[in-house]
Amino acid sequence: MKKLVILTGAGISAESGFSTFRDANGLWDQYPVEQVATPEGWYKDPSLVTKFYNHLREQLIKAKPNKGHELLASLEENFEVTIVTQNVDDLHERAGSTHVIYLHGELMKVTSSKDPNNPRFIQKLKPNHIDVLDGDKAKDGSPLRPWIVWFGEAVPNMDEAVKYAQKADIFVIIGTSLVVYPAAGLVRFVPTNVPKYVIDPKEVPTSNISNCTFIQKAASEGIMELKDILLKL
Repeated sequence: MKKLVILTGAGISAESGFSTFRDANGLWDQYPVEQVATPEGWYKDPSLVTKFYNHLREQLIKAKPNKGHELLASLEENFEVTIVTQNVDDLHERAGSTHVIYLHGELMKVTSSKDPNNPRFIQKLKPNHIDVLDGDKAKDGSPLRPWIVWFGEAVPNMDEAVKYAQKADIFVIIGTSLVVYPAAGLVRFVPTNVPKYVIDPKEVPTSNISNCTFIQKAASEGIMELKDILLKL
């Protein structure tokens, strides 16, 4: 089977009613990024940050995968699919996708504030127990923090994403403005001759992407068109 690698951003989760950070009326409008998405914000007021992500998890539990998520999962019948996502929600997995690489962490996971990317200290919260309380500790005794890649922190899964991009037979970009790095640079690692598709309702700079087809539609509608194209290749 051909290797299909798909980079997804906030645009695909927006259709599920899950608040995104960068769009109008997104979460940045309610909380300055410095307060809730930087290591400095965490150390200044861990209680505020903990409450913020508890609230975000409450939203995520209520959200459901949309048609776009389900269509991407269905592509596993015909392709070897790897989804690389900038999102921190679990909607791809809940829709049935089996290989998801999270670039910016996972909202449903918490970890050590001392050694956040150590697998020994990362734990997944259960849907019926999503709140972290002030004073909750990781296995190393440090306060629990969200397993989220905050601004200024390294992206630990980027190297893995690059490996898949380099081996892609088809590369797709959905619902991301291609301005957030390092994720936006992932397409540079895809071989020049590989067909590439970009799906977004807004204009996205694609002139520097070789062998690229731009589908200017919202995520679900665009993915439906993409699936028809891919099944004819």
